[in-house]
Amino acid sequence: MAVLELCADDQYLVVSGDTPLLEVWDSLPQGLYPPFPPVELPGGVGGLLARGGFGQNFFFAAEVLGLEFRTPKGRVLQAGGKVVKNVQGYDLVRPFVGSFGALGEVLRATLRLRPGRERVFVRKTGRLEGLRLEPRFVWQEGETLYAFTFGHPKEVAAFEQAFGGERLGGSLDYRPLFPSGMGVGEGSVRDLRMNWADGGKLPTMPQAFKDLAEVL
Repeated sequence: MAVLELCADDQYLVVSGDTPLLEVWDSLPQGLYPPFPPVELPGGVGGLLARGGFGQNFFFAAEVLGLEFRTPKGRVLQAGGKVVKNVQGYDLVRPFVGSFGALGEVLRATLRLRPGRERVFVRKTGRLEGLRLEPRFVWQEGETLYAFTFGHPKEVAAFEQAFGGERLGGSLDYRPLFPSGMGVGEGSVRDLRMNWADGGKLPTMPQAFKDLAEVL
């Protein structure tokens, strides 16, 4: 099993970097949710963390409690831990998340889980521009707008009514859309952060990241 540890009481999950995203979903008990929607993407958990998440409408890096990763020089480092308030050592988790591999490769990650009594996955014809609702996850594929959210049943029901569209019962697999890898550029899929393209380029790395990568 690539899911290494699950603690429902403390609401965290330890998983290897090569774990497929939907395998994480399948491993969770009812009422707990990971920091990504029920969508399979290239590279599994490690690829998701390198890209800084997908579709989220919140600060994704705060949902990554700990990391073990291999640096470009081959060193294996650990950052963070299994609790939300962890101040041991330097905080390498937040700069790592969204670094597009510049700081290394994820070996294992500790992800924060969130509780919710109800969930809804919906889609409709539409675009991200002008969306006034705030689902936990939202993205656009072509001319179709997708949203996934969870929480109190009344809040979820109110969102579904306001969003409209068609309720989905399963998950999506976007890997066939990105046979050459998922990068930034003009493509059919975009979220509130970026446009995603098959074989797209990596974002320009700030000098601070270049300096940190050199140190690591």
